Amino acid sequence: MPAVYPFNAVQYQSASADISALVAPPYDVIDAASKAELLKKDPHNVVGIDLPHVPAKELGPDSAYQGAADAYRAMLNNASLSRSERPAMFAYRQSFTFEGRPLQRCGMACTLETVPLGPDSDASRGGGVLPHEQTFSGPKEDRLALMKSTRCQLSPIFGLHPDNQGKASELVRTITESRGADRRADLGDGVLHEVWTINDEPTIRAYQDALMGEDVFIADGHHRYNTALDYLAWLESQGDVPAEHPARRTMFVMTSMSDPGLAIGPTHRVLGGMKDYTIDAFIEAAAGALNIEAVENDPHIFNEQIERIATRERTNTLGIYDFDTGLCYAAFPAVPDLLEDRFPDKPAAWRTLDVAIIQHTIVEEICQPLLNGGEPVKWAFPHTIDEVLAIGRGDETGSSIEGGGRPQLAIIVRPTPLEAVREISRANELMPQKSTFFYPKLATGLFLNPLADE
Repeated sequence: MPAVYPFNAVQYQSASADISALVAPPYDVIDAASKAELLKKDPHNVVGIDLPHVPAKELGPDSAYQGAADAYRAMLNNASLSRSERPAMFAYRQSFTFEGRPLQRCGMACTLETVPLGPDSDASRGGGVLPHEQTFSGPKEDRLALMKSTRCQLSPIFGLHPDNQGKASELVRTITESRGADRRADLGDGVLHEVWTINDEPTIRAYQDALMGEDVFIADGHHRYNTALDYLAWLESQGDVPAEHPARRTMFVMTSMSDPGLAIGPTHRVLGGMKDYTIDAFIEAAAGALNIEAVENDPHIFNEQIERIATRERTNTLGIYDFDTGLCYAAFPAVPDLLEDRFPDKPAAWRTLDVAIIQHTIVEEICQPLLNGGEPVKWAFPHTIDEVLAIGRGDETGSSIEGGGRPQLAIIVRPTPLEAVREISRANELMPQKSTFFYPKLATGLFLNPLADE
C-alpha cells in the first residue's frame, strides 16, 4: 500500500487564478488585528473558519466553533467553496528570499494514513510519522473543537521525508516547471504561493513510489496531527469507522529533505519577568555551568561572533543580550556534554541542542530557581535580531512575552541542524518547544480536506 494518497479537496472557486484575498497564514501566527485585516480583504477569507476565536492557544466558546462551521457550510452551499469530484494531489511551490538568497521550496499536498506517532514496523504502510517537538493541551483542545464542528482539516501539516536519491524533489520540480500554476497567492509578506493540480494516475503513482517506505518527519503542525489522531479516536468512540472514512487520512504538504529550497531559521529566546535578574547576577549564577565572555556590543553581528567562538571552543555557543545595558556576551558550556548527568538516556544529539541547554540549564537550573524565586520565567520566541530588539522597545510583535512581563535577557541561537531533527525523531525523542523554524510557513486555504460528505 502506498504511503501517500490523492484526496477530494475542497477549494475556493474563483474566476481568477489569483486567490490572494482568500488565503491566510497559519492560525497560530495570527492575532485579532491580523484576522480583521484579512477579512477586510474578503469576508470569505479562510481565516474566518480557521481562527474562530483569538488566541487559538486555548479552547474558546462553543459558539465560536459553531460559527466557523456555519460559515464553512454556507460557502459550500453558495459554491464559494467546492469539493472536487476527482481525487488529486497538488504540487506546491513557495518562492521567497532567505538570508539574502532567492529560494523556491517545492512540495506535494496529499494525504497520509492517520497512524499513531512514532516508528512503524509495518513497512507496507510506508514508514512512521515522527514528531520532534512537544505539544500542549490548549491548542489541541481548540483544534479538536474546530474539527468536530467543521468536519474538515483546514490547514495542512508540513512534513519532511528523506528522499536520499532526490526522486520526489525532482518529480515535483518538473511539474512546477512544465506549465503555469493553476492557483497562486501573495499575502504581501514576500512569499509567493503557487499550486498545480495533479490528477493523472501515472504522475500520482510515480510520486507514491518515490515515497514508498519513507519515514515522515513533522516539521510544523504537531498540534494539528495530534488533533487528527484525537478526532479519529473520538469518531471510533461513537461507533464503527469504515476503513475508507476520510478521517483515516490526514492532509500534509510533503517536502523532500533533498529539496534545494529547504530553509531553517533560528528561534531565539527572550526571557523576562525575573524578580532578581541583572546581567551580573546571571553571570554569577551561571558560573560552573557556562563560560561567559564579553563580545562586541552589536546584536546584529551575533551570528559572526557566535560562529567564531563555536569554532574556537568546538562546542555550542549562544549569544547573550542584556536589555537594560545593551551589553552582548557569548556563552558556552563549562563542561563537555552539559546535560549528560541529568539526561543520560537521551541521545547526544538531543543533549547538545542549543534549545535543550537553554531550557534545561539556563531556565530550569539558573534563571528560575536562582533569579526568580522558583517561579516560572516568561518567554518569547522571536526569529530575528530585529524582532528581539523590537520586544525590548515594547513594540507590538507576534513574539510578545507570554503572560506579560518585562523582557530582560535574550538568548541568540543558531538554527537547529536538519540532521539533528532526523536523528532525534528516529530515536523517538521530543525536542523542547519552538526548536525549529522552517521558513516560510505554509498558507491555509489553498486546499482543504473534507472529513464528511457535505
